Formats: sequence, C-alpha cells, structure tokens
Amino acid sequence: MAAVCQVTGTTPGFGHNVSHSHRRTKRRFDPNVQKKTYFVPSLGRKITLNVSAKGIKVIDVRGIESVVKDLIAKGVKL
Repeated sequence: MAAVCQVTGTTPGFGHNVSHSHRRTKRRFDPNVQKKTYFVPSLGRKITLNVSAKGIKVIDVRGIESVVKDLIAKGVKL
C-alpha cells in the first residue's frame, strides 16, 4: 500500500538517522496511513479510503459527505 493519504495528500518525508558519533544514514518518515471504510449516504454505499490519522480527524470535523465531494471534484476514483 502506498504511504499517501487520500484526504490530506500527506506523503513520506525523508531525512537521516543520526548515530551517537553523528554518522548519517538515509531514512524515510512514513505517515500513519490506515485503511478505513466509511458509509456515504449520498452514494448509498461504503467506500474504503487510505487515510492518515490527521485525515481521520479531518473527516470527523468536516463530515464524510464534504470530504467525498472534494475527492470526486479532484477526480479520485472511489
């Protein structure tokens, strides 16, 4: 599964692991992406989204109808 949130668009960040002696090695900071299923009354069915923890909070605040409307406007296939 790709580490991209469908709601917020959050993608992995990149940086370094820094040891005690300050040697640096590449690493990747993945967002906390979860697979969540929501029932959307306007569509009359359930949809499954890959959303980050922040994306879940956005859905709680704005409502699933508003978020789905924006996703459809962006051209995301649900």
